[in-house]
Amino acid sequence: MADIGRLMDIYGSAKVFMAATGNPGQWIDGYPRRGLIESDIENGYCHVMEEDGVVEAVFALIPGDDPTYRQIFGGQWINDKPYAVVHRLASSGKVKGVGEMCLRWCLERYSNLRVDTHADNRVMQNILDKMKFCRCGIIYTHNGTPRIAYQKDLSEQAPRDSEACHYDGHHAHQLDEDVEARP
Repeated sequence: MADIGRLMDIYGSAKVFMAATGNPGQWIDGYPRRGLIESDIENGYCHVMEEDGVVEAVFALIPGDDPTYRQIFGGQWINDKPYAVVHRLASSGKVKGVGEMCLRWCLERYSNLRVDTHADNRVMQNILDKMKFCRCGIIYTHNGTPRIAYQKDLSEQAPRDSEACHYDGHHAHQLDEDVEARP
């Protein structure tokens, strides 16, 4: 596993990039903290992408039920089958296409993935849309902030068209205006 200092540097670079691209509010109050990343490492959730022996991206791939995904608003998950979650995907910014590479790697290991991102994180939304993840609705994180929820299932039984994505978009348009307006 990579040096924790390198991982924290990547997260720091990602925060700067997010702020510069109109997303200053997704990772706030020191998130993700070093202790969380150390816990990801200890639990086997932390993964890295290397280029020429240098770590250029980091993310958590966590199998199993995520408590913040139990309730979804303005839509529904495409299925209730077992899934894995991708959290804390960050890049050094030096290698193009890293987000997509990491998500493809995850889909090779877990055919049913869920991901969430901030309404201002257009970069991640574009990656997920390009990879044909379904926008399923809005979830609320442990600190009460809203996130757009996505899911992709590669199994034969999974719906593959946009009509299966059960997302009305209503909540996404209200996120900036009225975060407390949960159904």
